[in-house]
Amino acid sequence: MPGSKDIYNNEDRYYIEKANRIEALENILENHTRTERHLERHSDIASSENLSNAIIKQVAREDNIGDLENKIISGGQRDSDQSQSLEKNYTFAKGYIEHNKDHMDPQALKNMEEKQQNRRDEMCGLT
Repeated sequence: MPGSKDIYNNEDRYYIEKANRIEALENILENHTRTERHLERHSDIASSENLSNAIIKQVAREDNIGDLENKIISGGQRDSDQSQSLEKNYTFAKGYIEHNKDHMDPQALKNMEEKQQNRRDEMCGLT
């Protein structure tokens, strides 16, 4: 539409973006907490495939929580924070895979290994 003006200025966009990030953080935290409780209560009856999928989702949620927290606080994510987060998650997932690979669903294992490769590639790109 020619001549139409953008109804939001930069400050409005900043506040809208921040509110959206806070809402997304709340949703992820609720899902993380709900899954954590479910794992605590029902891990003895869940299949190993379901447990590994839940743990994979939890690790991804923890990544997202950290990213959103950083973006809310600083308005973006610094490379050093991202590098530390990637390294921490890579180390955690590596230990998890080594400990549980014999009991994991093959597809879940493949997905985690691909995620690990992506983390390695991203870590190399940040250094």
